[in-house]
Amino acid sequence: MIALQGVSKSFGRKLAVDGLTLEVAPGEFFALLGPNGAGKTTTIKLIAGLLRPTSGRIFVCGLDVQERTIEAKRLLGYVPDQPFLYDRLSGLEFLSFVADLYGIDGPEFRRERDRLVELFSMGDYIHELIESYSHGMRQRVVLAATLLHRPKVILVDEPLVGLDPRTMRLVKEVFRQEARAGTSILMSTHILSVAEDFADRIGIMQEGRLVALGKLEDLRRRAGAGGGLEEVFFRITGEDGGAAGESRA
Repeated sequence: MIALQGVSKSFGRKLAVDGLTLEVAPGEFFALLGPNGAGKTTTIKLIAGLLRPTSGRIFVCGLDVQERTIEAKRLLGYVPDQPFLYDRLSGLEFLSFVADLYGIDGPEFRRERDRLVELFSMGDYIHELIESYSHGMRQRVVLAATLLHRPKVILVDEPLVGLDPRTMRLVKEVFRQEARAGTSILMSTHILSVAEDFADRIGIMQEGRLVALGKLEDLRRRAGAGGGLEEVFFRITGEDGGAAGESRA
């Protein structure tokens, strides 16, 4: 479970996140939307322990992220918008490196490695250097590394950008399976159709504040709109329909 209590984050005079209170339950697939600069990525980095809040408290599975950082991070899986990989390692070597970080070795590592290699159909290239991988292949390795230690909470920042349709479908199905297994998933995305199809609840941020929260039907009532999420999003944020769908933060 994820819980944020009155969380704010400032960068100098810029208030990136403003008094955010939010809970994501076990097994919930939560989508965080918002226009450019809304504070989505900052929020995810705060939960991941990569940034310290200016005020407020953040909990992952009941652990205060600031007070018990290492313990909380062991329960987290984090996929940033621009993942870093070591190009001179093979995919298998990178997975072994991540396993060492989490203290996974021996039969446990081999079992999880083989499961994930099969799940992401990586058998044909897992021994090749990462520098030769396509964007889709890199994303598969990143996701496999994220799931290697079986996290209780997964944070994902724009996971589907630039993916081919086959890989995109695979990634969405993996996230759906993880949520069914009880994992809390918080995903930031600007692909509104993904949030509409998969999210149990949706939060919309604007200027660092959570301005709307609930299931799609709740947001429809809030916006006074009867259409899909795209129309609801534009009404709530006041964004121009031709540009907002491409925004990132």
